[in-house]
Amino acid sequence: CVNSILNQTYKSLEIILVNDGSPDRCGEICEEYAEIDKRIKVIHKKNGGISDARNAGIEISKGNYITFIDSDDWIHEKYIETLYHLINSANADISICNFLKTSTEQKVDYTEEKTIYEYSNSEALQQLVGKYYLQMVVAWGKLYKSALFTNIRFPEGKVHEDEFIAYKLLYKAKKIVFTTEPLLYYWQRSDSIMGRGFVISHKLNQIEAYQERADFFDKIGESEL
Repeated sequence: CVNSILNQTYKSLEIILVNDGSPDRCGEICEEYAEIDKRIKVIHKKNGGISDARNAGIEISKGNYITFIDSDDWIHEKYIETLYHLINSANADISICNFLKTSTEQKVDYTEEKTIYEYSNSEALQQLVGKYYLQMVVAWGKLYKSALFTNIRFPEGKVHEDEFIAYKLLYKAKKIVFTTEPLLYYWQRSDSIMGRGFVISHKLNQIEAYQERADFFDKIGESEL
């Protein structure tokens, strides 16, 4: 994961590694990377979960744009370059790429013709119940203008944390651009949070997020969603 970030063709990056109370050598590995690349900042914190880790990164970030990459995924070398070009050429607030699910570390060549879609915030919200629901709702695979996170943070202690804020960010954005080109490799493992199958507390979090989203749509006059 970290190597794929360091190998980006777009070099002007602030790279924040969050060691969320890892019980193994993650903290040491983060510091080793910081020694070899001065773009890297390391946060060591008590374990608080993925939302708390992302929020900690948001708090210290200085860039005009933010992207999130989970530590078991990795990215194409042109991930940042492509998303940065898209967000600027479309004059958008969020750019989004597609992803490939994988259980190997081998790079997969994508040969299909890519399509680029431009959405208003209302059109993007409609995709939350459409073909590209997953691409729209996950936190990763996106480049955001950092200003979107003013007064918006991930809910701590929740699973399906993306579901709680994706609609708020999409609504706050004036324009969203999406490419079907997969630039993120989404690692599939059976012991991940999403790979454990049905867990009642996880489903209750998801239902809570859906209820909050429905209430939000009512509030902004988009009740059909």
